Amino acid sequence: MAQLHEFTARAVSRRGFLAGMGCSAGAAAAMTLTGCGGYGMASSPSTPTMPATVTDADILNFALNLEYLEAEFYLRAATGTGLSDADAGSNAGAVTGGSQVAFSTPAIQQYALEIANDELAHVRFLRGALGSAAVSRPAIDLSNSFNAAAMAAGIGPAFNPFADENSFIVGAFTFEDVGVTAYHGAAGLLTNKTYLSAAAGIMATEAYHAAEIRTLLAVVGGNYLTYANQISALRAAAGGGNEVAVSGNTIVAADANSIAFDRTTDQVLHIVYLNGTAGQVSAGGFFPNGLNGTIKATAS
Repeated sequence: MAQLHEFTARAVSRRGFLAGMGCSAGAAAAMTLTGCGGYGMASSPSTPTMPATVTDADILNFALNLEYLEAEFYLRAATGTGLSDADAGSNAGAVTGGSQVAFSTPAIQQYALEIANDELAHVRFLRGALGSAAVSRPAIDLSNSFNAAAMAAGIGPAFNPFADENSFIVGAFTFEDVGVTAYHGAAGLLTNKTYLSAAAGIMATEAYHAAEIRTLLAVVGGNYLTYANQISALRAAAGGGNEVAVSGNTIVAADANSIAFDRTTDQVLHIVYLNGTAGQVSAGGFFPNGLNGTIKATAS
C-alpha cells in the first residue's frame, strides 16, 4: 500500500450466476463451465446480432444501456447517489446495490469522481443525441451480479466492489475493458459520420479510463490483481476472448498490431448478462430484466 500511496501522491493534481447453480469455485476458476447454468461458450468470435432494420438509433441506445450501468456504478461509488430521475428517463428500472466507497487515497477518490462525471456526461450526450428515441435506464443489479461473477471466476462466494478502494478498482476493471471493446465493435455499424465521430471520441475516453484502472491494478498487485485477471478470464470465456491479463509490464489490452480489441453486440451481451451459453440470452447479470431497446438479446 505504501507503493500505491507513493504512486498516487505524484498524481494528486490529476483528476450464480453459474457457480452458484452447481459449479464449484475451482471449476469456475478453470473456466470449465459448460453445463453450469451459463458459461460454456467457446472463445471464438460470434456473429453480430443485428436485426435487418437496425438503425443508428438502435446502436446508440445499445451504448446508452451500457453507459447507464457505468454511470450508476461510478456515481454511487464516488458520491453515494446514482442518476437523477431526469437522467434515467421515465419509468426507469430500479438499481440494486451500490454505496459510497470510503476512499483512503485522495488521488483514487479523484479518479473515481472524474470517471463518474465522464460517464454521467456520456449518458446525457447520448440521451440528447437520441432525443425522444432514447430508452430509459433498465433495471440494474450491482450486488448479486458481482457476487455471481466472483463465484464463477473462482474469487469466492461474494465480492463487494464498494467495500474499499482496492475492491472498487477491481469492480471498475470489470466494466472498463468491456466499454472499449463495445464501442470499437459498434463504431463500424454506424452510418452517420457525426455519430461515428462521437462514438470514436467516447471510445477514446473509455480507453483512458481502462488504462487508468489497469495501471492502478498493476501498482496495487497482490490478491486484487489476481482477482482482476480472474475476471478477465471469465470475460474472455463469455465474450470471444479479446483479453490481455494485467501485469506490471502489460497495461494495454490490444492485439499483435497494438489495435484495441473489439466485440460484437452478442459478445458484449453475453458478458453483461453473465451468461456465456451459446444461443439466445436476453437478461441476467448486471441487467436482470435485460437491456432496453432493439439490441437486447443474443443470437449466438
